[in-house]
Amino acid sequence: MSTLTKNFKYVDYLWDNDKAAALKDDQVALFLYRSNILGADLRITNYGGGNTSCKTIEKDPLTNEEVEVMWVKGSGGDIGTLTRSGIAGLYTGRLRELKNVYGGLEDEDRMVGLFNHCIYDLDSKAPSIDTPLHGLLPFAHIDHLHPDALIAVAAAKDSEKVTKEIWGDTMGWVPWQRPGFDLGLQLEKCLADNPGIRGIVLGSHGLFTWGDTSYECYMNSLEVIEMASEYIENKIKEKGSVFGGQKIESLPKEERLEKAAQLMPLLRGLCSSEKGMIGHFSDSDVVLEFINSHDLERLAPLGTSCPDHFLRTKIQPLVLTLDKNEDLEDTQAVLAKLEPAFAKYRKEYADYYNTCKKHNSPAMRDPNPVIIIYPGVGMFSFSKDKQTTRVASEFYINAINVMRGAEAITEYTSLPRQEAFDIEYWLLEEAKLSRMPKEKPLSRKVAFVTGAGGGIGKAIADKLAEEGANVVLTDINEASLKEAHTTYKRDVSAYAICDVTNTDSIAEAYKTACIEFGGVDIIVHSAGLAISKALEDTTDKDWNILQSILVKGQFDLAKQAAAIMRKQGLGGNYISIASKNGLVAGPNNVAYGTAKAAQQHMVRLLAAELAKDKIRVNTVNPDGVIVGSKIWEGAWAEGRAKANGITVEELPAFYAKRNLLNEIITPADIANGVFTLVGILDKSTGNIINVDGGMANAFVR
Repeated sequence: MSTLTKNFKYVDYLWDNDKAAALKDDQVALFLYRSNILGADLRITNYGGGNTSCKTIEKDPLTNEEVEVMWVKGSGGDIGTLTRSGIAGLYTGRLRELKNVYGGLEDEDRMVGLFNHCIYDLDSKAPSIDTPLHGLLPFAHIDHLHPDALIAVAAAKDSEKVTKEIWGDTMGWVPWQRPGFDLGLQLEKCLADNPGIRGIVLGSHGLFTWGDTSYECYMNSLEVIEMASEYIENKIKEKGSVFGGQKIESLPKEERLEKAAQLMPLLRGLCSSEKGMIGHFSDSDVVLEFINSHDLERLAPLGTSCPDHFLRTKIQPLVLTLDKNEDLEDTQAVLAKLEPAFAKYRKEYADYYNTCKKHNSPAMRDPNPVIIIYPGVGMFSFSKDKQTTRVASEFYINAINVMRGAEAITEYTSLPRQEAFDIEYWLLEEAKLSRMPKEKPLSRKVAFVTGAGGGIGKAIADKLAEEGANVVLTDINEASLKEAHTTYKRDVSAYAICDVTNTDSIAEAYKTACIEFGGVDIIVHSAGLAISKALEDTTDKDWNILQSILVKGQFDLAKQAAAIMRKQGLGGNYISIASKNGLVAGPNNVAYGTAKAAQQHMVRLLAAELAKDKIRVNTVNPDGVIVGSKIWEGAWAEGRAKANGITVEELPAFYAKRNLLNEIITPADIANGVFTLVGILDKSTGNIINVDGGMANAFVR
């Protein structure tokens, strides 16, 4: 092994001696630390890709004898976020004894079940298919990674020769083989034939490296990746260009985003022909270099090489023939070009399935593309949720880097279609998919909520997100929006400043929804304010601001949302947060009550007009939402207290006592009303749900 160095150009050295020193007495914790810092650099391995391990001496609880135990990332985990709950602990000796019962390549699936007979730690995660690859090697610490540079070497024509050219006799090489017990045997044999090597390149797949300590293993991995990266960059310098050079020029950034926002709902609708999809857009320099190149047409159909790549991106992308300067305003004209392209892609995927399937293959999965390329504009991805589609995009960027490197070295080679199919439709992969948690009611939906910086709007966004939706938070207050956005996990929410009295501001907010998630499915108009004044005190300004925010805002939001939903062709929901005051006449309320009544009747009008597009329009009527509601923070509370002859402090109790159930109504109650309409009552439109504890004078019928 070469002298350890901390100077790297192509990978990040993240080892912290103080953190490592604090873990020195716990080798498993140190292995987890190594895993996390390796997974923090996407050039080293993809999200969910690769696996790491360590071996320790433990006391057998049955015999009290000391035994070697291997701790390895379990099935479906991610090394960047790996914790003890995500690893498996197995008796190394028992795992190796499985060689005595292994029946050859046809026995691979049975062997995975036998891994459970090797479990030492009863709290183990299910062992992954790569478990024997770690167990049959003798090293205390092992990394199996998918660095772009190494996969480029592994996927290059004459990969074995290239491996020798870069590392000499210090690295082994094994040809492509599907992961499993036999590949572990091949690694064991490679080491026996080449004692003293520092790692092994797996053809078309990835890298194995090791060390006597966690730190040595980490440094070995980084050094091997650095050497491959440097070799590739020197090759690119020699050639002077990549991917045959630039064929077309990208549109300017703002024009790319405008095109993406316009096209996203159309693509989302087409990709959702079987199940709803969430979108993601990327126009990074790496993406643009590839999609604008002369070699795009040659390389894209070849598909990806690494199994981790095509399992998430499908075997190949759909490349659009739209011109970058195409006018996308004419939806029907654009669809006339897109629909045949999608039909062709689906047919080719079905042909791939039917040609490669076996008697016991799982049923064909969704034939729609995951990755869609628009030269001059960017790359779109679509999958079941934001995280999955973002990760798919990241994986295809990894694939681009692999093609870039392999083409610089010699020539890029992809897996044969049958090999790819056998991975994609592996029964073990199907079993893993079947174990995925059941999707939530609003999974695959995008909800756009106004007034979501706090109060009722934030409570609604919280509820919709809890039920599986992606949420776009909008408000006129940027500080509140940013704070609200931080309360969600990554890939759940986005935010946009939106002044609902400004048509252009609404358009920009919808643009954010389209770029971030692909479109919109649920619109909740919760933005508002309340003004309580006697007729003689109500000014034109009072009247106009209420009409502008509550009524015109609702109109503009609905008009623009309907246009997007029609592009998607997936139907949708529009919810107006109105008020009991739209139904009940009371003193000091002429401007607010009139605006709320207008909202309610507009809902009925919209429901009648949009039903043909399967867009349902309904109303939720709150009343007496004092605790946690933004409109009660100002003069409205004082006005209502005055109108009812009580103090502001007495309002919560007053409003609770006046409803039939004597209940305090909270923002969460309003959120439940919204969810009922969008997640349960899927055949209701033009309706009003009162969430007010029961106000007899507000009964609709």
